[in-house]
Amino acid sequence: LVIHLVRNIMDSVKYERIDGKNILTMTKKYLNNMEVKITKNNNVLNAEFIGRLDTPASLEIAKDIELIKKEASGTIVLDCAELSYISSSGLRLFLSIRKAAAEKGGKVIVKSISNDIRSVFMMTGFLNLFEIQ
Repeated sequence: LVIHLVRNIMDSVKYERIDGKNILTMTKKYLNNMEVKITKNNNVLNAEFIGRLDTPASLEIAKDIELIKKEASGTIVLDCAELSYISSSGLRLFLSIRKAAAEKGGKVIVKSISNDIRSVFMMTGFLNLFEIQ
C-alpha cells in the first residue's frame, strides 16, 4: 500500500542497492517548474531543490516537506545547488525542517547555496541557524 501511494504521489521512484546500501530516490515536479528530488541513503536524507521556491511552490511542496520531517531523526541535507530563488515561505519550510530535526535529535545541513541565496540567509539570520556547506 505504501509503495502504491508513493508511486501515485511522486513522478518517479527509483530504488538501488549500491555497495550494500539501500538508496531510494523520489522526484516530484510541480506546475511552476519547481522540482524536489528526495534520496534516502541509510540514515541520510538528501532533498534537492531545483527551481524557484516562491510562495506558490512552497504551498505545493508542503507534502514533500512532511515526508522530510518524518525522517528528521537522522541527517537531512537540503541541497540548494539548483535553487535559484527562495521566498519567506520557502525559508519557513526550511525552518520547519530544522525544528523537526531539533525535536527528534537530528541535524540539518544546507549545502551548495548560491551567492543570492546566501545573501537572503545572511539578512534573515539563517546562516546562524543552519550548518552551511
